[in-house]
Amino acid sequence: MSIKESKEAVRRYYEFFNRKEFDKCDQLIAPGFVSHRTTGEVLKENMKKGIEMLFLAFPDLHASIEFVIAEGDMVSFREVATGTHTGDFMGIPPTGKPFKMINACTLRVHNGKWAEAWTNIDDLNMLQQLGVIQPLGQK
Repeated sequence: MSIKESKEAVRRYYEFFNRKEFDKCDQLIAPGFVSHRTTGEVLKENMKKGIEMLFLAFPDLHASIEFVIAEGDMVSFREVATGTHTGDFMGIPPTGKPFKMINACTLRVHNGKWAEAWTNIDDLNMLQQLGVIQPLGQK
C-alpha cells in the first residue's frame, strides 16, 4: 500500500464521519482494531457506538483534518473538532455551548484500513469550553 493510499484512508473516514455515514466508517476499520487513547482503549466493536453517542450530544459535530503525514504504514494527523453541546454527554446535561478541540492521532494502516491508533484527545479543553470544568488558574 502506498503512502498516498494510507493518507486517503484517513480522509475517506472523515468524509463519512462528517456525513454521519457510520457504516461506511466501520468498513474502513480492520477487524481487531484497537485505539489507544488518553481516555483508555477502544475496540472496533465499540467505535460505532461511541461515534453515535457523540452525535447525540453534539448533533452539529464536525471534524476537519489540518494535515496528514505518512511514512510506511504509519499515518499521523491533526484533527480539529467543533460542535455545540445540545444533548447529554456522558452524564453531563446539555450546556448549549460550542467547543473547538484539537486532537492528534497516529494510525497504522493495513490494506487500506485502520489497524491500530494512538490518539491524544483534548477532553480537558473541551470540558472547560462547555463550562463543566473551570479553566486552570481561575477562581
